[in-house]
Amino acid sequence: MKHLRTAAVAAVAFGAGLFAAHLTPAARAAAAPLAPAVIDIGALTPADLPPPNPATPTLRSKTFVVADGATVQAQIGTVVKHFHANANEIQYVVSGGGTEWLGDRQVPLHPGLLLVIPMGTPHGGTTDPNLKLLAVKTPPQEPTDVHPIP
Repeated sequence: MKHLRTAAVAAVAFGAGLFAAHLTPAARAAAAPLAPAVIDIGALTPADLPPPNPATPTLRSKTFVVADGATVQAQIGTVVKHFHANANEIQYVVSGGGTEWLGDRQVPLHPGLLLVIPMGTPHGGTTDPNLKLLAVKTPPQEPTDVHPIP
C-alpha cells in the first residue's frame, strides 16, 4: 500500500508540473521534439557525464530529456542541501546509498527508492559520492533555481 501511495504522489506531482508548463508558453516553446532513445542509466559512470559546474563541484549531472513539462537527468555524486522554488523533483535511486535530507528529516537511501520532492522542499546533503540518481523535474528547472541552505 505504501508503494501505491508513493506512486500516486509522484503521478500527482508530475501532472501538476505538466499543467504548470502549459501555463508558461516560454517553457513549452523551448523543448525540441522527443526522439526515440535507449539510455542505460545503470551503466553510466562519472566519466560519462560532464564535469561538475562550480555551483555543485561534487555532482555530475546530464540532462537526457527535455520535454514541454519536464526534464530527466542522470546525477552521480553529492550535492549540498538546497531547494527549488519553481520546480518539483522526483528522484529514483539507481545505485549507491547514504542519506539525503528531505524536508526536516534525513532519509536513508538505497537502490529502488523513489523520493518525491515538491517545490520549496529542502533536500540534498547526500553523503555517498557514488550515489546515482535519475531526477525528473517538472516544470523544467531553470539553471538559477538552486537555492542552497546552510
